[in-house]
Amino acid sequence: MKPRLIPVLLLKEGLLVRSELFHIHQIIGNPIHEAQRFNEWGVDELIYLNVSQTDSYDLRRDDQKVKGLTSIGDIQKAVSKTCFMPLTWGGRLRNLDDMISTFANGADKIAINSQAHRTPELITAGAKRFGAQAIVISMDVRSTGDTTGEVVIDGGRTSTGQDPVQWAKEVEDRGAGEILLQVVERDGTGEGYDLDLIHRVSSSINIPLIACSGVGRFEDYAKGLEAGASAVAAANIWHFKEMADRGGKRALKRAGVDIRT
Repeated sequence: MKPRLIPVLLLKEGLLVRSELFHIHQIIGNPIHEAQRFNEWGVDELIYLNVSQTDSYDLRRDDQKVKGLTSIGDIQKAVSKTCFMPLTWGGRLRNLDDMISTFANGADKIAINSQAHRTPELITAGAKRFGAQAIVISMDVRSTGDTTGEVVIDGGRTSTGQDPVQWAKEVEDRGAGEILLQVVERDGTGEGYDLDLIHRVSSSINIPLIACSGVGRFEDYAKGLEAGASAVAAANIWHFKEMADRGGKRALKRAGVDIRT
C-alpha cells in the first residue's frame, strides 16, 4: 500500500476544535462544512475523534445543513453523507452496540482508546464482528522523562502505567488492525513528530501505524514515514495552511515518497 495522508478532525460538544496539549481547545467550525471541504482536496482518508467529555451536542448554527443535529448519531450520519472518502470515527465508543451504531451511521472504521484499556476484550469482539481492518486503536502517550513514555487515557488525564510498545503488541494480538499514535506534549505545538516513539512502536508490530501530533511543516510528513509509520496524519495544519493537501503531497513527492495523487 502507498503511504496515506490523513486529516484528523476533533469534535467537542458538536463543534470542530483546534487542540493543544490535549486540554486547550479553540472552536474553528462545524463538522459538516469541513467534510465538504475535504471532498474537494486530495486526502486519502478522514478521521473524526470526538473529544467531548459529555454527551451533549449543540452545533449552535442556524445553517439548514447543520440545524437540528443534537446527537452524535445525527452528526455521524450528516458527516458520512457528505464524506466521499474512507471515514474513521472515534471517541466515546464504550461497547459493541456503540460500534454497531457508528458503522450503521456511515463509518468505515472505528477508533477506540480509553475503553480498550478498561475492557480490552472489546478489541477482539469488534475485530470478530467487523474485521480487524475496521478496528483502529487510538493510543495517546505522555512523556515520562525517559525514552519510554506512558500510555494515557481519558484525554490524557488518566495514567495507565502501560509501556507504548507493550500496549501496541497487545492490541495487535487482540485483533486490532491499525494504531493511531498521538503524543500529548506534541499536540498542537508544530515541533514535529516524536520520531523515536514512532520507530519503536512501528518496529514492534506488523499492523499499520498512523503517526500524529506535532506536524508544523509539510516536510514533517516524510520524516514520520521514514521513522516507520504507514500513514501520516495531522490536525491543526489542515485548518491553518492554504491548500494543505497539495502542500503535503508535494512535500512528500520531493522527499521521494510514492504518494497517491
